[in-house]
Amino acid sequence: MEASYTKYTLDFKVPSGTSRGVLTQKETWFLVLWDDGRFGIGECGILRGLSIDDVPDYEQKLAWTCKNIHLGLEPLLDALTEYPSIQFGLEQAFLSVAANDPFELFPSDFTQKQTPISINGLIWMGDETYMLQQLEQKLKDGFRCIKMKIGALEFEKEVSILKSIRNNFSPDEIELRVDANGAFSVEEAMEKLQQLSVFDIHSIEQPIRQGQWDAMAELCQKTPLPIALDEELIGIFSVTQKQKLLQTIQPQYIILKPSLVGGFSGSQQWIQLAEKQQIDWWITSALESNIGLNAIAQWTFTQNNNMPQGLGTGSLYTNNIESPLQVTGGKLVYGTSKEWNMDLIKEICT
Repeated sequence: MEASYTKYTLDFKVPSGTSRGVLTQKETWFLVLWDDGRFGIGECGILRGLSIDDVPDYEQKLAWTCKNIHLGLEPLLDALTEYPSIQFGLEQAFLSVAANDPFELFPSDFTQKQTPISINGLIWMGDETYMLQQLEQKLKDGFRCIKMKIGALEFEKEVSILKSIRNNFSPDEIELRVDANGAFSVEEAMEKLQQLSVFDIHSIEQPIRQGQWDAMAELCQKTPLPIALDEELIGIFSVTQKQKLLQTIQPQYIILKPSLVGGFSGSQQWIQLAEKQQIDWWITSALESNIGLNAIAQWTFTQNNNMPQGLGTGSLYTNNIESPLQVTGGKLVYGTSKEWNMDLIKEICT
């Protein structure tokens, strides 16, 4: 078996705002395997300033991984504990090179019968007019679950937007999720949760910055609306630490981004621990290209979780790799009208 990697920069169609700044580009790396003429591909993607493996020697570790591909998947996963995005890329690539179709990693009704996955529509931060324009488009597109990024505007303006949504759409019509990306201070968080709770919000992701376990535990105990941990899971590697985090904080939900928590195996471990404590969960992409998004979506379908998932990110880029993935009626479908752009994939991988 031979392995190589290629860096690829994804360009956003529209600058996308979060409480950590505005995104215009996203770096990613494709890990390519060849074995007896068979081709496999996986995506190793990091989010700058967020991924635990956003480190200066990242490409050196990718080169080391390719040089030592003969060790096999499990030994490499063990050696790459602190590089969850490379673990994820490896899992994809090994599944891909062994599959009959290198893009069908988990054969299921999702890939073979076009059974859809329910997803949320994502509204990026911006001024009030821009956010309401996004909302209007998402509703036209058939979404019935909306996730809104908050924490960058004045809180009163964000509350005004939520009030406008609820004045026009009941909770039966639109499920609202908000994502603060850790923007609230500990001192103000409970008051803001109280203000948000009047809008029948499904959940709020990461209201305060990660790493403040005691403060987050108190919030989860007293909160008037469910709290979902997201960034909090990043950099927690051992089963013991994962268990301790969940037992200490006792959140209502956890959100799993395979690129950030050690791929499918790392995500599966979190799911098993959460379910033991009756903690619900859903799965989200981390702004991967369609290569990584395809892998996450196929695996997500096999988990039989009927909640709307966070997988609607494939249309964000001008130079994404064309694929059968389509968003229609607020659902993600592995369609038959489009095929993988093999010309671009060959160009990337050579």
